[in-house]
Amino acid sequence: MSTISVPSILNVEEDCQDLNQAFRGLGCDAKKVIAILGHRTLAQRRAIADAYFKTFREDLHKRLKSELHGNFEKAMLLWMMDAVERDAQLLLESMKGIGKNDTALLGILCSRTPSQLQLISQTYFKTYHKSLESQIEGNTSGDYRKLLLALVSGNRSSESLGENQELALADAHELYRAGAARLGTNEDTFIHVFTTRNSAQLRTTLQLYQQTFGHALETVIKKEISGNFQSALLTVMQCTCCPARFFAKELYHSMKGLGTDDNTLIRIVTTRAEVDMQYIKAEFSSLYKKSLEQMITGDTSGNYRLFLLTLVGRV
Repeated sequence: MSTISVPSILNVEEDCQDLNQAFRGLGCDAKKVIAILGHRTLAQRRAIADAYFKTFREDLHKRLKSELHGNFEKAMLLWMMDAVERDAQLLLESMKGIGKNDTALLGILCSRTPSQLQLISQTYFKTYHKSLESQIEGNTSGDYRKLLLALVSGNRSSESLGENQELALADAHELYRAGAARLGTNEDTFIHVFTTRNSAQLRTTLQLYQQTFGHALETVIKKEISGNFQSALLTVMQCTCCPARFFAKELYHSMKGLGTDDNTLIRIVTTRAEVDMQYIKAEFSSLYKKSLEQMITGDTSGNYRLFLLTLVGRV
């Protein structure tokens, strides 16, 4: 559920003129830019960008890049991208250099549908001239790599198929035999079930596992499995059972303590504002007894803060 409030009447040409006016003179009227682009849907932002180019013969993305700075610039430029292009760029950045961001990599791959992942892979190859699979292979290893590649391959069953109780119970028994019932773990079984079942099917399997064996599969994974592979399995589970809670936790940890993980904060706000931000906000308040808006206000400043608050529906 989106948190973006849009005007009842939209005039694209007027928006273009107002944006151009905001860019004139010394400095940029950032509040005017936020008031326009922060209150427009993806389709509307795309229409504005097209109209801006036709009117002023200038790419709006490039103009924003030249006018804005820092975290505000990063957030705005991501916001102006199509969802698939944005995910492709975020995945590229997550695998850059020595300090790979596995949290971002997992957060995207484990929370997108098979059809979304297919489009992301196609866009990644078209934009960066290398396959997403080859990048994952070069930047990950072991069972962690196998699970991520299986997710990207898009072999999950269709959500339209719903759930099959008999299959769910059979999977629950297979997962028990692969983990709690043996010395060591059969990782391939976990990878197969977690990457081929749709969300409804996997949720039913997790429920039946707990009912049948008297403990949550999450407990077994934390005990039997470690490292990035453990994190990946837990992320798949969390995104399957309650994605809003998963992202609420990520947002909280990006801002708790000293310093702010702005990359995580920006990634989640820009990618979820038009998807499920209302649910994320509700989960955040339930978990931490404070609002997401309060935490953003305390951990950010200036136009960056104003823009984030706009996207989460405060302004």
